[in-house]
Amino acid sequence: MALTPGTLLNRRYRITSILAQGGMGAIYHAVDENLGIQVAVKENLFLAEEYARQFQREANILASLRHPNLPRVIDYFSIPNQGQYLVMDYIEGEDLRQRIERLGTLSENEVVLIGIAICNALEYLHSRKPPIIHRDIKPGNIKITPEGKVVLVDFGLAKLMLEDQRTTTGARAMTPGYSPPEQYGVAPTDARTDIYSLGATLYAALTGVIPEDGLARLTSHAELTPIRQLAPKVSRRLANTIEKALAVEPENRFQTATEFKRALMDASNLPPLLEELTVVPPPQDEPALPVASPAQQGEKILTQPLPTSSPIYHSKPRTVLRKNRRRVWRVLGTIGMVILITFLFVLVPAIPQWVRGQILALPNGLTFLTPPAPTYPQPTHPLEPSLTSVLSVAQDIPTATTTPPFFTPSPEGITPSPTSFGVTETPTSSPTPFGGSGEIAFASNRTGIMQIWLMNADGTNQRPITSLPDGACQPTWSPDGQRLAFISPCREKRNLYEGTKIYILDLANGGTPELLPLPPSPAADFDPAWSPDGRRIAFTSLRGGQPDIYVYNLENGILLRLTDTRYVEKQPAWSPTGTQIAFVREAPYGQIWLMSDTGQYPQRFTMSGEFNNLWPAWSLDGSVIFYSQMKPSSNVPWLMSLRYEDRNTPNEARIPPKNEPDVGPVSKVSLSPDGMWLAFESWPDGTNHDIYLMTINGGNRIRLTTDKDFDFGAAWRPPLRQPSP
Repeated sequence: MALTPGTLLNRRYRITSILAQGGMGAIYHAVDENLGIQVAVKENLFLAEEYARQFQREANILASLRHPNLPRVIDYFSIPNQGQYLVMDYIEGEDLRQRIERLGTLSENEVVLIGIAICNALEYLHSRKPPIIHRDIKPGNIKITPEGKVVLVDFGLAKLMLEDQRTTTGARAMTPGYSPPEQYGVAPTDARTDIYSLGATLYAALTGVIPEDGLARLTSHAELTPIRQLAPKVSRRLANTIEKALAVEPENRFQTATEFKRALMDASNLPPLLEELTVVPPPQDEPALPVASPAQQGEKILTQPLPTSSPIYHSKPRTVLRKNRRRVWRVLGTIGMVILITFLFVLVPAIPQWVRGQILALPNGLTFLTPPAPTYPQPTHPLEPSLTSVLSVAQDIPTATTTPPFFTPSPEGITPSPTSFGVTETPTSSPTPFGGSGEIAFASNRTGIMQIWLMNADGTNQRPITSLPDGACQPTWSPDGQRLAFISPCREKRNLYEGTKIYILDLANGGTPELLPLPPSPAADFDPAWSPDGRRIAFTSLRGGQPDIYVYNLENGILLRLTDTRYVEKQPAWSPTGTQIAFVREAPYGQIWLMSDTGQYPQRFTMSGEFNNLWPAWSLDGSVIFYSQMKPSSNVPWLMSLRYEDRNTPNEARIPPKNEPDVGPVSKVSLSPDGMWLAFESWPDGTNHDIYLMTINGGNRIRLTTDKDFDFGAAWRPPLRQPSP
């Protein structure tokens, strides 16, 4: 549960606000009451041994770093049965994403100076023993302080590149457009991974456009749009430099940050950089723009152009500053005149009217106007898509403090462990209305035959939304929350269905279910899963004679078969980026596998041994896959999770972790839109199947349905928005 403002953490850090929140914890703004300084507190809620070890490793990595373009770690501690916490410098200012959204595009000099500053940080990281790879460079992770200093932040994906890891793949989450192909698992990650991501970041800063996704380019599904096609005034030399950094093959990029930095300097018209680099500070008289929620998929979108063509970056060398000295004196003189007139008219009202008249008779027709409040161009699309960072922003995600008055359920069956901060003033958390959407779809046979039902996230207002004579089940939502796909006929929950078809119900228009216009086939289609962009539906089908994974394109009507092996392959689940699909392969035990959205690069994800793993579900940032696991001789599943980084290793973790109360059977979880809650089917009494909720670490179990009949297949409704054009 998110900590509420006012919480005193570890008897020292007073929480003031939530900066960001995601599937594995949150980042808080706090005040160190011992030192009286502002700090950032990063939280990890996953306390299974492997997750805890990874978080502590991150703390150890950061604690050893000392560089002007990197934050410092101040403290690290763990609170039993609650979480781990990393305290670091709070970097004030705006991030590069906010700056791009505020200005539209950045000048060449700005882009080069930012690129050089980040290259300096990468030179330092890559030269550590062993090297440290950041693996998540993007506009949202580059901060610009009020003094104009450029800082690379968020080491949630940082990895020590050990000698025996050079031939292994290693990536935890991907941000479409900013992540190179190897970060999807097609090759090892190394220093050149950071080169690609920095190149993509500078591309976005120059053009206001996210470059085409690296994996899509590698598989020939997309080509990189040349920079000068989007921004014709950019110099050819700088464009070529950045495009080289974006080569899909690592050997075709710059091989080191030093090479990239030299190329950027050679491509610019900046004077020799003799002192620490700075850029124009963010506006001080306007609140920082909020980071957009990474809940939408990234597409190439042009933003507004810069309101001025004058360069807005600078460096500290005197050769640059001397040119602006006269302008500075003129500005200071004008400011002084404004202060004087304000004093005369406001603070000294007794001055005779004729004196005021003389003051108004300023030479050269000089007049003073009250400037209008600045207006910034609004981006037509976020510069970072749904993964984009590992964490989404608290402004877009309700927290425990936003619980509505009607929501008063108490956890059933399990009493959550009390929070322990070592002080009595710590506020307790209560369940939230769960992630910006208050509805969950599920299947129930309480009317005599399976139908799709809908209810509020607190379990109220349960009502059927289908009435098909042959029944319906397996609901899955479109990403805009307007349409629902499901299968029919359905009379009971099954592993494989026979004779079923996929239907779509448009709830926005109150229509009747319509059959998905697939090519005619007597074979069954089931396990529908809607892609994050809303354009495709993946499903299991018996069209080829055995269960395989297919994808149907709703826009062009193309049906693509993704798997064609001798194994049973079923239960597809889209990654948040829409570029990968997790699925179950029975060989002979059910294991989770991964492949691209076109069926390429299949690779095993879990290696659990003689267990069946079923129903994969991605965390919102793509860093973790949840799945149900059970013994072949049992029908009682429990919940497991495995980080993307640890794929094809035995490092899976059970939820809840050891020494925590059991939650009973957990079948097919669905994540809330904020990524903090899981809806699932359970039957703790051994017979009555109902829909439950719990937090992602297995706490605060809440029973939503209590009917004596069979309820299953919970699907959380995304926040409603207009369908994509």
